[in-house]
Amino acid sequence: MANKLFSFFFFFFFLAISSIDSASSSSSCPVDLSYVETTPWDTSGCHKLDEGHCCLTLLSLFGMGIAQHLRETSMFQLPNETASSSCLSDFQTRLAAMSVDPSFVPICFNSSNQFVSNSSSCAGIINTQDWIEKVGPITSLQTSCKGDVSGLQCSSCLDAGQKVTSQLTSINPNATSKCFFFTCLYAAAIVNEFGPLDPTTAGCMLGLPLSGSAINKKSKGSKKDNSLRLVFGFVGAFVGALLAFGIILWYRRWNRKKKLNAPHEEYVSSFRASVLPNSGAKWFHLSELERATNGFLQKNFIGQGTYGVVYKGTLADGTIIAVKQMQDLDSQGDEEFSNEVEIISKIRHRNLLSLRGCCVASDHLKGKRRYLVYDFMSNGSLSDHLSSDYSRKQLTWPQRKNIVLDVAKGLAYLHYGLKPAIYHRDIKTTNILLDQEMKAKVADFGLAKQSLDGQSHLTTRVAGTHGYLAPEYALYGQLTEKSDVYSFGIVILEIMSGRKVLDTANSSFLLITDWAWMLAKSGNIEKIFDETIRAEGPKGIMKRFVLVGILCAHVMVAFRPTIADALRMLEGDIDIPTLPDRPMPLGHESLRPPFWHNSSTTSDRSRTSSSSMSIV
Repeated sequence: MANKLFSFFFFFFFLAISSIDSASSSSSCPVDLSYVETTPWDTSGCHKLDEGHCCLTLLSLFGMGIAQHLRETSMFQLPNETASSSCLSDFQTRLAAMSVDPSFVPICFNSSNQFVSNSSSCAGIINTQDWIEKVGPITSLQTSCKGDVSGLQCSSCLDAGQKVTSQLTSINPNATSKCFFFTCLYAAAIVNEFGPLDPTTAGCMLGLPLSGSAINKKSKGSKKDNSLRLVFGFVGAFVGALLAFGIILWYRRWNRKKKLNAPHEEYVSSFRASVLPNSGAKWFHLSELERATNGFLQKNFIGQGTYGVVYKGTLADGTIIAVKQMQDLDSQGDEEFSNEVEIISKIRHRNLLSLRGCCVASDHLKGKRRYLVYDFMSNGSLSDHLSSDYSRKQLTWPQRKNIVLDVAKGLAYLHYGLKPAIYHRDIKTTNILLDQEMKAKVADFGLAKQSLDGQSHLTTRVAGTHGYLAPEYALYGQLTEKSDVYSFGIVILEIMSGRKVLDTANSSFLLITDWAWMLAKSGNIEKIFDETIRAEGPKGIMKRFVLVGILCAHVMVAFRPTIADALRMLEGDIDIPTLPDRPMPLGHESLRPPFWHNSSTTSDRSRTSSSSMSIV
């Protein structure tokens, strides 16, 4: 079985080395090849003029130097053809000193550029930093190829190498042999602490045949028939025992892998059984998403949220998608993933980002993974367009107006168009996406909660983003539809002013609600408008939007309108009441929420009577 493993390695090793190319600058060999004369490698194949066996041996022997070069420089190959030619010449000289026919070198190494660094060799890998970006800092090599790799530990190491090679060839399917070669180099040079010049490491990971002089001495001079029969009988018995042991080992390993895979398979099947039937979402295979995103390359990274990172991808039919990879892999992450799939799959509204599909995967190499697939929003998030770096064209007044109305309509659908109602709990500018026509869509429903018959309730787990959380929810866990209204008010003020929710300039830490309130109460409401839109739109309508934003973000629940009334105010269907006074700082003993002022309507008062019991 050991011979089979070595033959398997030699096959891939030979293919790898014979296909690596390219060039660039240096003058002499950067590798110290003195190990060629000190390592106890088996020279017998080269003395017998066995060309095939000798070439495999010399390829492994030269590979030790390449691996040592990787260990010292972090480069998988030599810098240029000049350096490669110099190293091969030095290699030839040292072989001649050991009475190995030097003519084997030009026969076995048919091109001097086959060891030269080239980005097309394996998934674009040139150095160890590239390796980490493609494979990750921790793989199964770290557990299987450290320390002494003699005996069965070598088989475990080779198995780990095959897994990592599979991961690399999923990125570049045409480079199987090259990637196997790179994996062996990395395991010997970087993972194993003894390094590639250690005979045991070279014998296992690089397939170098080692000298068996001790065994040969035992049989030297023995020519008697009985002795030969004894030797052949012993060898036959040993081979038979080895085959039997190999079969048992293979069966146990297969059975162990089956048992180890069981929890992963159960995890995936349980998700498919519990999530998909109720969602109607398409189930994507991980291979589809990896092809769509080119193996989740960094260049396809488009954003990061609270619970995941997002990549741009293109499906086989040309559809452009956004793939959200969930990062929180604990049980709570499973709950939020299921929650988002279940909730968002029920939503069909032009101002809410709908779910295209999902994927769950699990294996020994990367563990549990969860993905959500959405349509790609070409104009990014609202936050991108409100940033002060002016990398994008600034939003016009009509665009801002339409975005505010789009978000209001999306929230109104969540609160009144669904039974039970849904509270988003994380309304903010980064969760409002813009399509090609600048239409706004509310996204990211990982924190959303369904209400029970529209009643408010308390929660011990407050979730959301600092600055956007309603005071009663942040302090006391009281969640109602007015919690989303508060966050919506903050977003309106950000859109109208172009300011962030929290201004940290000059160490003032001024909330946008406090800033807008002071300007509005002093009669300077137009100073709230972003400078880029002050001359664009009708002042009356712009003022109305600011007042609705201040009212929605009022510190007291009772004074906030519902999202339905806020939308009617924005569209001019109902009047905006006089802004109620703001209370003294929270926690003052004398404060209690007052009822709606006389300027409010009868329907407003009746609504307040059922909701003004909130703690503020």
